[in-house]
This record gives sequence, C-alpha cells and structure tokens, in this order.
Amino acid sequence: MFRVGWGAVGVWIGLCVGLMIIGLALLITWKRKRFHAKLVSSLRLQIENRAATCSAYAACVSSIVMSSESTAENFELREKAQLMSPSEIERTLLRIAHEIVEKNNGTDDLAFVGIRRRGFPLAERLCKMASRIESKEIPVGALDIAFYRDDLSTLGPRPLVKKSDIGFEIEGKRIILVDDVLFTGRTVRAAMEALFSYGRPQRVQLCVLIDRGHRELPIEAAFIGRAVPTTMREVIEVKLNQVDGTEKVLLVEK
Repeated sequence: MFRVGWGAVGVWIGLCVGLMIIGLALLITWKRKRFHAKLVSSLRLQIENRAATCSAYAACVSSIVMSSESTAENFELREKAQLMSPSEIERTLLRIAHEIVEKNNGTDDLAFVGIRRRGFPLAERLCKMASRIESKEIPVGALDIAFYRDDLSTLGPRPLVKKSDIGFEIEGKRIILVDDVLFTGRTVRAAMEALFSYGRPQRVQLCVLIDRGHRELPIEAAFIGRAVPTTMREVIEVKLNQVDGTEKVLLVEK
C-alpha cells in the first residue's frame, strides 16, 4: 500500500511537470505571437508615418514648383511701347554713319567692330553705309566678350560663346565699337578688354543704337541713335532681321 501510494505520487508529479512544461511552451508561443504582433504593428505605423511624410514632402515640392511657375509668370515681360520701326532704325543708322564719317574726317584707318550678338549686324550695316558715303572699303569684325564679362554667372549655366572674327590688324586703327543698347557699361568694359587683346588701336569710339542710362561705370557713347530714359523694371529689346527675323525696338516691363 505504501509502495502504491508513492507510485501514485510519482505519477502525479510527472503529470504536473508535464503540464507545467506544456503550459510554459504555450506561454512562450503566446509571448512570441504577441511580440510579432507588436513588431508588425510598429513597422506598419512607421511605414504609414513615412508615407505621410513623403506625401507631405511631395505636396511641399509641388507647392514650391507651382509657386515658382507663378513667380515666373509674374516676371513675364509686358510690352509697353514700340520705340522704333524698321524705317526709323534704318534712318537712324544712316544718320549715325554720316556722323561717324564727319567726325573722323573721312574713313582713313577707320574700322568697325560689333559686339555679338546684335552689335555685329549693326556694325555691318553702318560699315556698308559709311563705305557708300566715301566710296571706300572699310573693314568690319565681330567681337565675342563672354569670357571677359565680370557678370558671367548671370548669363546662365552655359553662356553662348562664339568665336570673335576680326580679320584685320587693329593696331593704329580708329575703331568704332558698336552695340545695340548701352546700359550699365559692363558689356563695353568687357569689350574693351577683349579688343585690346588683339592689339592697340589709335582710338576707340563707342556707337550704340539705344542709350537707356543707369551707368555703373564711367563709360559714354560717342554716337547714339536715341537716348531713352528708363526705370530699372523696364527693358529695351532690339530686334534685328539678321538675328530675330523682325526689325523693331521695344520698351517692355518686367
């Protein structure tokens, strides 16, 4: 009887230990499932937060782009007036050509150099007019100043640079330097630096179709087609057949 009792106790102890092991295994399994559920929930929350952040960022970028487009639209140029017609440009150039010949006592040692882009076709036209007046050939050349500008960064990431084409010796010449618009004077300063890299002329005289004022350097033109007082918000647009396919001078506003 005593032996049977102890045997039963042993069975019960074994049974309890087995149940404890099973319970512990179930508890561990439940803990793992709960941990995995929390992990999945946490990951899902992080993904949703990041998605919301990306959405907000996209909205912000879209807003900036729309704002930039709106700003660009606000800075579109608005035409205020036409200052010169094709016939007025031609008459003005003819007058300037006569002034150049008169003030230089003819065309001996005279040469024209135009600043690209629109200064060069103006120089060609002035040169032909002066040649007809004196019945004498006059040399003309083109000057690119992109590498000589002190405001090169404002021309854009890839400024258009063309080769200068001066096919004559400028040493001892009386140079008529031609541009379309005289503004701050920085373009002319750069042109002078580029010109003197070819030699030392006897004299340099500046000729412009339009002088709009607002000089930043002590530079003045010897020959001016028309002086047009402007504000800093206004822009002079010179359009020539050789470059733009049309001929006129416009006053536009930013």
